[in-house]
Amino acid sequence: MTELVTCNIENQVATITLQNGKVNAISHQVIDELNSALDQAEQAQAVVVLTGQAGMFSGGYDLKVMKESMSSAMALVEKGTTLTRRMLAFPFPVLVACSGHAIAKGAFLLLAADYRIGVDGAFKIGLNEVAIGMTMHHGGVELARGRLAPVFFNRSVILAEMVSPKEAVTAGFLDKVVSEAEFAVTVQAIANAMTKLDMKAHHQTKLKARAELLQLLDECIEKDRHSSL
Repeated sequence: MTELVTCNIENQVATITLQNGKVNAISHQVIDELNSALDQAEQAQAVVVLTGQAGMFSGGYDLKVMKESMSSAMALVEKGTTLTRRMLAFPFPVLVACSGHAIAKGAFLLLAADYRIGVDGAFKIGLNEVAIGMTMHHGGVELARGRLAPVFFNRSVILAEMVSPKEAVTAGFLDKVVSEAEFAVTVQAIANAMTKLDMKAHHQTKLKARAELLQLLDECIEKDRHSSL
């Protein structure tokens, strides 16, 4: 089986890279491998840097799976929301290095991270579900509500508005945007700074700050299990 996710741990930083074709589609195998990589990072007590390939972080869920059947689509959505819930409560800092486009589930991965760095360029970031005929799942709605700037919530979720990396900072998908030349060194510098945190205090504060959102996501996972897109 081809490896779709790699994990390299060095100096208390676990760099997890998506490498599933041109759009880095999020499939069952990708989620399984992401969870395995997170297990390795957790065991090593490492800061996580999640990234993709140049120009593409992720274009979202594997559309072949999503179009196969309603039960197939909802099984992948449930697995994906469970992953983002894990990221939101992860014991160590999670940084996403958004290497290009981040669409649909790709953008939700941004919303599940503690810090997001984007690379400047002609890239699209956002939630396009409504534009491609998919009703947003409960977990997605609540994650977006909890992490996006309020003025962008309706525009992103209900109107499927896509934004540039710079606009994504205002919207709440990203925290910082840098040039391609500055991207790798900026990611490394911020990840290294995160390794200096008191991890127990970081985790306990994270759980306290996100308690309401985490509870909502638990409820949404159960709701989505019994609903249809």
